[in-house]
Amino acid sequence: MKTKKFFQALAAGFVLLTSVGSESWADVPKEIHIGVATVGVGGRPQVGGWLPGTVHAKGAIEQEFKADGIKVEWHFFKTAGPGVNEALTNGLLDIVFQGDLPSIIGKANGLPTKIILAASRRANFQLATTEDSDAASLKDLRGRKVSIFKGTCTQLSANRLLEDAGLNEKDIKIYNMDTGTATAALASKDVEAVFGGANLFAVRDRGLAKIVYDATKVDGGKYGCSTGLLVTEKFSEQHPDVVKRFVKAVVKVAAWSHDEANRTALYQIWAKSGTPFKHWKENFDGENFRIRQSVLLDDFFINSYRISTADAKKYGFLRGDIDIDKWFDRSYLDAALAELKLEGFWTPEDVTGKPVASAAGHDQQASR
Repeated sequence: MKTKKFFQALAAGFVLLTSVGSESWADVPKEIHIGVATVGVGGRPQVGGWLPGTVHAKGAIEQEFKADGIKVEWHFFKTAGPGVNEALTNGLLDIVFQGDLPSIIGKANGLPTKIILAASRRANFQLATTEDSDAASLKDLRGRKVSIFKGTCTQLSANRLLEDAGLNEKDIKIYNMDTGTATAALASKDVEAVFGGANLFAVRDRGLAKIVYDATKVDGGKYGCSTGLLVTEKFSEQHPDVVKRFVKAVVKVAAWSHDEANRTALYQIWAKSGTPFKHWKENFDGENFRIRQSVLLDDFFINSYRISTADAKKYGFLRGDIDIDKWFDRSYLDAALAELKLEGFWTPEDVTGKPVASAAGHDQQASR
């Protein structure tokens, strides 16, 4: 009789323990799969120039979830945004860092995602030609062989730039190449021009190319795209506390990255991507990272996705519609900023791109 009562009590205790703890247990996944829409030089799994490269190199996510026994898997895509979308479609990723155009295309085609943090805005990009090219301006690209990585935000930036020069993709001979292939093709003169980023500086330094247009430095980032951190709706619904902690870890790294005292150390981290320190310095020195790489989901950032959606339709990249306002979820970022006392660290911008002054911002910056 005593034995029977003992097992009944044990069973009751187990049921009670399970009912109390089941919700917290369900919120802990075995793995987190993170997608990054680019790779380093030679395909190495390390990138520079924006937030995910720093977060990955510092092991911030791994440290955050080590005690929970959660395995963190990073996936870097040579196929960039289109490759990330394919992986999302197949349920292989939970959280991704991605440019605006592929994110928009994915969302319009039914990918259930939420944008929960900004990674950059007015992204830097350049146009390089072969050293012996006589193309002295954008208008001179008409009829030339030009590499554009299709389906990426660089394609959107390139089309904006071409439009202002009175051209479109039909006026040039487009070759769809990933970053590494395009760099090699420029060096071998298989194409005459390439739209790209800091990867083009290495070809220039070898005397095989010249930078004929730096859209960011000439036009203040007018044509540059935005990039963000997205989470699948499924993952955020099943593991909201994990997403909250993930965003907090990313925000911590962003605050460190955007402190001017750490600029040299930041370039050194990015150099692990295979693009040397001097090229990151050339590409980013003089920029205010608290604005250009702000994590804020402010009016400017959200409106940039409205503009990019409209441009994507105009250029024929997109047919469907997106409810932009419902796509963004500020809750995770707001919680992280409040918990870390960083509400005024980054400068918000209005829809026109003008900084919005705030008492909190002045107080926060004054204390640093």
